[in-house]
Amino acid sequence: MQSSPPEPGIAGASLPFRLWTQEERQASLEEALRHWQSGEDVWVYGYGSLIWRPDFDFMERRLATLRGHHRALCLWSRVNRGTPECPGLVFGLDRGGSCRGVVYRLAGSQVPTYFPALWEREMSTGAYLPRWINCTTDAGTVRALVFIMNRDNPAYIRALPDAELLAIVRRAAGRYGPCTDYVVQTAQALRAAGIHDARLDAIARMLEADEHTLPEGA
Repeated sequence: MQSSPPEPGIAGASLPFRLWTQEERQASLEEALRHWQSGEDVWVYGYGSLIWRPDFDFMERRLATLRGHHRALCLWSRVNRGTPECPGLVFGLDRGGSCRGVVYRLAGSQVPTYFPALWEREMSTGAYLPRWINCTTDAGTVRALVFIMNRDNPAYIRALPDAELLAIVRRAAGRYGPCTDYVVQTAQALRAAGIHDARLDAIARMLEADEHTLPEGA
C-alpha cells in the first residue's frame, strides 16, 4: 500500500527561522565587496526570479552558464512565497551539475545604490552564500556575483518527491504572492530566454495544467 505524502510545510514550519538584521546584511555586503574597486562595473548572475524581475538597471545582459551548481527548489520560503506556518519553496543553486542563466552588467556608479536592495532581497535570512564565480558566455568568461545555497542553513531542503513538492508549492503564498506563480513565472522566463531546464519545465507544466488541484492523498 502506497503511503500518502507527508503534510506539506510541517517540516519547514518546525525549523528555526530568523530574519537577518540590517547590521548582518550590511556586514555580508561589505565582505562581498571587499575587493571591489569603487566605480568598477560588476556582473550579477541570475538563475530564478532575477531573470524576470531584476529590480535594477543594467548596461548589458547575456546568457551564461555556471558550472558546479544547478537550479533546484531547495530553500524553504517563509516570507516571500510562504509563511512560517505554511512555507513555500524557492530556488537555490545547489551543488553539482551546471546551470544556464543570465548575467547582468551593472555600472560601477550604481553599485552603492542597487546592492543594498539586492542584499535585502536575496540575503534576508542568510540562506545564500555570495560568491564571485566565473560564468561562461558566448562573448567570453565573466566573473559574476552568484548567490549559492548554504547547505548549513536550516532552511535548506534536499530533493523532494514530485507529489510532495507540488503540494507544498500549490498551498503556499507569501508577501510576493503564490508560490505557484513564482515557479511558473520562472519557467516561462527561462523558455522566453531560450534556456532549457527539463526538470523545471516538467514541474511548471504540472502546475499550469491544474494549479488548484492537490496531488491525491496530500
